[in-house]
Amino acid sequence: MRQFTLLFLLSFTSLFAQQKTTLKDGDLLFQDMDCGPLCDAIEAVTEGYKGKDFSHIGMVYHRNDTIYIIEAAGNAVRLSTLEKFSKNTKKPMLIGRMKKQYTKLIPQAIDFSLKQLGVPYDDEYVYDNGSYYCSELIYDAFMFANGGKPFFQLFPMTYKQPGTNEFFPAWMDYYKAIGKEIPEGKPGCNPGGMSTSDKIEVLGWLE
Repeated sequence: MRQFTLLFLLSFTSLFAQQKTTLKDGDLLFQDMDCGPLCDAIEAVTEGYKGKDFSHIGMVYHRNDTIYIIEAAGNAVRLSTLEKFSKNTKKPMLIGRMKKQYTKLIPQAIDFSLKQLGVPYDDEYVYDNGSYYCSELIYDAFMFANGGKPFFQLFPMTYKQPGTNEFFPAWMDYYKAIGKEIPEGKPGCNPGGMSTSDKIEVLGWLE
């Protein structure tokens, strides 16, 4: 029994390692971060792949023998190891891969993203204001790679509770704290919307 248990654990560890190495440059990882009322508000007004909730997104990038995630998070655009990125959530992460006809865009999208390292995080969540939130970085990276033509879609953003004309209290408090008006109706993007894009193929879940 002890030998069987050991073999099972070794097989499981090997499977997990193989699962991580199947990630390719340009893959998108979608997370349900459970970061409190703001994440709840984001997820309440966006619908992800098969109805799942997502509040963060990053792009896979291999350097030497390490898997990194390029993400706009914290204070700026940054590189995080997959291990560190995975600690954002206890829930499985959705893996999205560019469909075959779009894989040619990946190298330029990665190059663009790496050049944005250190660009401030977009606390205002307003498109094209010299800073980046997570999905905005991915949007611009693939638009750049696509010769300046939009690749993903922008939609009017809403900060109101579904079925009402009332803003989420969390957003009201947030924008009051940063001294900005709520950018209701302005164009933007979000992880949930990107997870449903017809440009990507969903591969499954990464624990």
